[in-house]
Amino acid sequence: MRYDTGLSKLALALFLFFAPTVATAQAEVAEMPMNAHAKRYGGGWNCDRGYQKVDQSCVAVEVPPNAHLDSFGNGWECGRGYRKLRDACAAIEVPPGAFLNSRGRGWRCARGYQEVKQTCVEVKLPANAFLVDSLARSWECERGYRAVNGACTLVAVPSNAYLDSRGHDWNCGRGYIRSKQSCVAVTVPAEGYLDASGDGWKCLRGFHRSDNSCVPVEVPDDAYLDSSGRDWECERHFMRDGPLCATLVIPANAHISRSGNDWTCKLGYRRQGETCASSES
Repeated sequence: MRYDTGLSKLALALFLFFAPTVATAQAEVAEMPMNAHAKRYGGGWNCDRGYQKVDQSCVAVEVPPNAHLDSFGNGWECGRGYRKLRDACAAIEVPPGAFLNSRGRGWRCARGYQEVKQTCVEVKLPANAFLVDSLARSWECERGYRAVNGACTLVAVPSNAYLDSRGHDWNCGRGYIRSKQSCVAVTVPAEGYLDASGDGWKCLRGFHRSDNSCVPVEVPDDAYLDSSGRDWECERHFMRDGPLCATLVIPANAHISRSGNDWTCKLGYRRQGETCASSES
């Protein structure tokens, strides 16, 4: 018996909770104007396609000539080749040598023409040139020519040079360097070799650069050439002292560093000049 009473109370509570919502939705549907439909979710209504909401009614959309309903159906947009001008669609004036753009709302010049003050002017193509799609210039010189004063002039390639990747200038070959309008040989000194770029040089291992020559690296006793091959480092237990390697003197309470060319104090000590003093002192 208690179970039935509980169900009755629950049903009554649900009814009281939802009754106003249902009543409101029913009232809104009852007040829905002509040429409208109820919203799929929630309460209220929307105008049918081809109608737009004005106050509490749905008024037919007035579509002017050369226009059509937009994707929402409650407005309009001009057809291809027309643009909106107040409440009408005006034809787009496409000048000679032009065509409508992909959206149909404007125009662009055809290939071989360029835009000048809302018109399309034919491109004057010089000899040894070809048309390109570029905002800066609508033509480009063929390979082996460069643009000079609106014309394409032959690129004069000197000896020991070649056309660059674009074909409008030149680079010197390996072992040569550019000097004004020619290529001069790179002077490689004895014990030197051309570097990766080909327009400079480096010294062989065991030599270092000094002005325009390669001089031997003077490696002192207890030293060896470093990884570059152009300088030297001291052996382990030695430290650099000017042009020599001096024996590393390790004071009490210290140990050799990881580099092998210096020392550090043990834990509990700090470096003080050439000795290790207690940190507690």
